Amino acid sequence: MSGGVDSAVAAARAVEAGHDVTGVHLALSANPQSYRTGARGCCTVEDSRDARRAADVIGIPFYVWDMAEEFDRDVVQDFVAEYAAGRTPNPCLRCNEKIKFQAVLERALALGFDAVCTGHHVRLDNGRLRRSVDRAKDQSYVLAVLTREQIAHAMFPLGDCTKAEVRAEAARRGLAVADKPDSHDICFIADGDTSGFLGRRLGTAPGPIVDETGAVVGQHNGAHTFTVGQRRGLNLSGAPNRRYVLSIEPVSNTVTVGPREALAVDRIVGERPVWSGCEPPQEWTPFTVQLRAHGEVYPCRARQHEGRLEILLDEPATGVARGQAAVLYDGDVVMGSATIDATSRAQRTVASQNTQ
Repeated sequence: MSGGVDSAVAAARAVEAGHDVTGVHLALSANPQSYRTGARGCCTVEDSRDARRAADVIGIPFYVWDMAEEFDRDVVQDFVAEYAAGRTPNPCLRCNEKIKFQAVLERALALGFDAVCTGHHVRLDNGRLRRSVDRAKDQSYVLAVLTREQIAHAMFPLGDCTKAEVRAEAARRGLAVADKPDSHDICFIADGDTSGFLGRRLGTAPGPIVDETGAVVGQHNGAHTFTVGQRRGLNLSGAPNRRYVLSIEPVSNTVTVGPREALAVDRIVGERPVWSGCEPPQEWTPFTVQLRAHGEVYPCRARQHEGRLEILLDEPATGVARGQAAVLYDGDVVMGSATIDATSRAQRTVASQNTQ
């Protein structure tokens, strides 16, 4: 129970369905004042109080579990390390993977519980994840890292309704969080200044900004402050046209910029693939793929080759960043996912690759 409206209604529905429910709030910071303040639905002291009040109204036991050490190691430190490596991580995805459905689930099963129930907007369909009926709130992308075993011990009661319906139900049930705003920010960056947060963790490291020819067109104070596709805040000299970040090279501390069309890629390689909806395809198989949270969906073909996920897009995509997740769908059902490790423009067709 995060302290938001979704998890409160999910808990109430689980009770109504006849389950023996215990509410758990996660304390994710040893120093809560260092995280975001204000009751926004995740991770703050106010959120803990809201979760406890909701549990009281529902009539279930309530506990706070200290996950600060695990959260710092697996989410915060991972976030910093990924940026230092020139990648763009998704901390909410990592939190779902490492905290809510690994650390929490392991502890829950050890204590004799059968499942972890959350307020994520996603459906379960014969043991597979399926998009929420509310596409604007769908969270299947950030849950696509879950394994089949984890999904088998998960409950998502809200996937069959819209956010507006959830709020209306919360009001009918007398839950004070019915009108509580959604949380959108990164919880461990209190002021919302990601660049400043990374600067405090990684320090400043001045380096060049170059164009596609290698000519220096600017300077930066740390490559970790940029992400692929970024246009604002480049402060370039002698740039008559708009330029975008094309790549980040942490070893040489170089940021390369260029025109928007240079961002286009149609070949993606992902590491650590997880196949929750099907067996790993060894041959090129049609799917659709989502490349960022709430991002566009692209028709593609994909296969697993030598332990890695290979994707060929039917049409190029722009702004695809290493470190983000590539999530494969069949219709609205999650088939698999992987962390994007490399992108390029393909020089060969799928047919030619099948002959290898």
